[in-house]
Amino acid sequence: MKIVVDHVKDTPLFIHIDEPLTNFPLLAVMQDDNDVSFTGSIQGDLTVSREFDTLRVSGRIVTPITLSCSRCLRDIESFVDTSFTIFFRKDAASEISTEDELELAEMDLLSSTYTGNEIDLNHEIEEQIAMEIPLKPLCTDLCKGLCHVCGVDLNEISCICNKEQVSLAFSSLKDFKVSKK
Repeated sequence: MKIVVDHVKDTPLFIHIDEPLTNFPLLAVMQDDNDVSFTGSIQGDLTVSREFDTLRVSGRIVTPITLSCSRCLRDIESFVDTSFTIFFRKDAASEISTEDELELAEMDLLSSTYTGNEIDLNHEIEEQIAMEIPLKPLCTDLCKGLCHVCGVDLNEISCICNKEQVSLAFSSLKDFKVSKK
């Protein structure tokens, strides 16, 4: 999804998106790696407005997803719902010396640059979605997970495996013998 910078004048530009996953390469890679499964299209509403020499893009993106619980491996139906604001400035990299130390203000942390007369929002949208996907998703906070011995789901039944605590720190030395000469 591209915005032509010259089309954004004094009045804000409102954009509704309903895009398939194939338009977002980072999200497609995440799905191919089995990190997450996107079960619907990427939908949202964006507002683009001009503020002096910058463009302000504010929006909300929603998409349904399926994750795998990191403890019991059950599928979790969920969704990503994220709101964001990004400021776009014309690329002025030639004006900034890379040798000087700069202090970043809050505005700089929410900023991105563009070159030419178009801004491609797909990369920014997929980054916002990717940041909202949990690294270790849980079906519930009280999930007991799988038994480390027999693999049974401890949320459903109890197993009768030996629960003896074993320290693996020095397990490679258990059969080590020292001989005296």
